Amino acid sequence: MKRGRKTNEANSSSSEDTTEKESKRHKAVEKKTIVVQSPDWANLLQDIILQVFQYLPLLDRAHASQVCRSWNQVFHMPDLWRCFEFELNQPATSNLRTTHPELIKQIIKRHSNHLQYVSFKVVDSSKESAEAACDILSQLVNCSLKTLGLISTARPSFMDLPKSHFISALTVVFVNSKSLSSLKIDDTPVDDPSLKVLVANNSDTLKLLKMSSCPHVSPAGILCVADQCHGLRELALNYHLLSDELLLALSSEKHVRLEHLRIDVVSENPGQTQFHTIQKSSWDAFIKHSPKVNLVMYFFLYEEEFDPFFRYEIPVTHLYFGRSVSKDVLGRVGMTCPRLVELVVCANGLRPLDEELICIAERCKYLSAVGLGECEVSCSAFVEFVKMCGGRLSQLSIMEEVLIPDQKYSLEQIHWEVSKHLGRVWFPDMMPTW
Repeated sequence: MKRGRKTNEANSSSSEDTTEKESKRHKAVEKKTIVVQSPDWANLLQDIILQVFQYLPLLDRAHASQVCRSWNQVFHMPDLWRCFEFELNQPATSNLRTTHPELIKQIIKRHSNHLQYVSFKVVDSSKESAEAACDILSQLVNCSLKTLGLISTARPSFMDLPKSHFISALTVVFVNSKSLSSLKIDDTPVDDPSLKVLVANNSDTLKLLKMSSCPHVSPAGILCVADQCHGLRELALNYHLLSDELLLALSSEKHVRLEHLRIDVVSENPGQTQFHTIQKSSWDAFIKHSPKVNLVMYFFLYEEEFDPFFRYEIPVTHLYFGRSVSKDVLGRVGMTCPRLVELVVCANGLRPLDEELICIAERCKYLSAVGLGECEVSCSAFVEFVKMCGGRLSQLSIMEEVLIPDQKYSLEQIHWEVSKHLGRVWFPDMMPTW
């Protein structure tokens, strides 16, 4: 009897254990099933929704914000409004994209103090669009911008505005943004007094300044920036603002090493623009202080205006000629630009550049990118040029129509010869047939 009772008790206990284990297993499976099959999207963590919103275009983000209250709250989180691009045009005369006026009002009302990385893109040439950009700028009184870009995709836009209107709007940003690090104001009526306001409020933080085609700024105005903004690393300006004093200021012990200097040398009317000469000693001091700087020069000159340039060695690294340039000038480039990394020439007239190309290959030991556009050159000289430069030519472009066949190479043969010396397959460019 005792043995039977113990057996029954053991069976009963085993049965209860099995039942309890089965119950737990069913509950676990049930929980897993609930999680997989019925996700509660409305209660997702806000940081996950925020990450999703950051990848959405603005219009899609706005539509998503209408799904529920939680998503609408995320739509207005400051992190989503630190970076914004205002696109402005006149809908009555253009089908191009524009930022909706109601959205602009909402941004100014709720997010102006969140904006840090802002650009204004005027996508038409209308004065009204530029005025709209200035009106928005003048309302950013609570902002603390780190970057500001004023971009006109169709000029002149900002230059059509009364200077006082533009300056007063820009000054609002300069005064209220105490940590401005990047400023792009090409083709605007900015002037010397407004630059002084910029320096007074942001001299410790400014690192990048682009201000090509700003006719109301003088060499003294840009010199004030270089004298006070010792952290400036990138600068773009027109040649008329470049001076010996500016280069020496950028080379002072207090100033950080400049990383990028772009200079636009532009002439609108042939023979009416007088170009000054920068002393070699100023260039030497500049390159000694910033030995790794990229010095980029864009030339849009007529042939008779090149006389002040390339008369002695200059540390240019990237050189672009937007108009036809003579054999004489390109010959001087080979003799005076030993740091040259990239050379782009639009055209050169009707005389082949054989000797000039060979000189450039001999003296410009760092040259790695060349675009010769419609520059005539014999096939033999072109092959010799490529052979001398070797595999370091990562970019090489020339129109097939300007290569001149000779006794050594035909147009069919040059493809194989150049490819052999480059170490990769290469073909000359072809003129479009339309």
